[in-house]
Amino acid sequence: MKVGYKLPEITFHTRVRDETIGGPNPFRWLDVTTADYFAGKRAILFSLPGAFTPTCSTYQLPGFENGFADFAEHGIDAIYCMSVNDSFVMNKWAEAQGLKNVTVIPDGSGEFTRRMGMLVRKDNLGFGLRSWRYAAVVKDGEIEAWFEEPGLCDNHGEDPYGVSSPENVLSWLKDAAKGAAA
Repeated sequence: MKVGYKLPEITFHTRVRDETIGGPNPFRWLDVTTADYFAGKRAILFSLPGAFTPTCSTYQLPGFENGFADFAEHGIDAIYCMSVNDSFVMNKWAEAQGLKNVTVIPDGSGEFTRRMGMLVRKDNLGFGLRSWRYAAVVKDGEIEAWFEEPGLCDNHGEDPYGVSSPENVLSWLKDAAKGAAA
C-alpha cells in the first residue's frame, strides 16, 4: 500500500453485544464494511500479527489506547486495531485489554490484509497466515501516511517493531501539523 491509495472495500463479520438477546451470550452478528469504519473520518489503522501476542499486547495496542487524547489533538477521530483473528478472539482481547478508545476489527479470513498486500505466512511460529505489522493514517478511506515495519516476508525470524509504533505515528502527526502551519 502507498500514500494516496484507497483502502479495499471489505465486509467484516463482527459480534456485538445486544442486551435484547438475554442469556449468557448476548451477542449477535453484525456485518460492518470498510466504509462504515472509515468514511468521513480521519483515523489510524494499525495491524499486527495476533491478538494476545507479546509485543501487540504489551506495547502497540496499549500505546494507541493510552495515547488517544494526544492523537485526537492532532485530528484523529478513531483508532482501529486489525488482526487476522476472528471476532470472538478480537472481542475477548479488547475485553482483556480494557479498551475504551481503540476499536478492534476482526479480519478473520485475512481478505482485507491480503488486499492490502500485508498477508504473510507465520508457519514458523505455528500461526499460519497473519498480518505483517503496519500502521496508517487514513482520511475518508484514503491512505494519508504509511508506516510499515521492515523486512516484509513469509516466516520472518523476528517481529520488527518501531516504525508502526504509536510514538512514531504521533511524531508524524505532529510534524505534519507543523508543516501545515508553516
